[in-house]
Amino acid sequence: MPEPELPRPDNAATASAMGRALHALTALFPALGEGSHELSINAERTDGTEVSADLYVSVEPGSVRVDHSAEEYVQFFVLLTFALEDSTVRDAVLVATTTDAGIRACGWDVRAGWLHPIGPAELQKTVTALPADDAAPYVICHAPVLPRPH
Repeated sequence: MPEPELPRPDNAATASAMGRALHALTALFPALGEGSHELSINAERTDGTEVSADLYVSVEPGSVRVDHSAEEYVQFFVLLTFALEDSTVRDAVLVATTTDAGIRACGWDVRAGWLHPIGPAELQKTVTALPADDAAPYVICHAPVLPRPH
């Protein structure tokens, strides 16, 4: 018996979600502030398959550097796009971990076509494995509200 196919969003829905993904990243980088950040997106597709992608970025005054290959960036961007598009992804969470002066984490629930901050208590339940570093304190923070595009 063949596996069921995922729904295929139309081109307009995909283009709109791509624009929101680009807007989300351009709002997210300055909101995270200076430092080295790991962005992890975990999603459950409508067929039950779990997928994830990571992106490492360094934010400095006036610049953002992606510490991945173009292929890895595209993988992250595509997963974020389809999570925001919402017809092929059932559930998705984006977590940002900053590892400069200690370890800080904050997160967003991807729903209704945008990133919605997850409070620290809820994120603590969601995050199951962050790198443990005995020398650095581990703090879960409030995620900044990202301005939604019009």
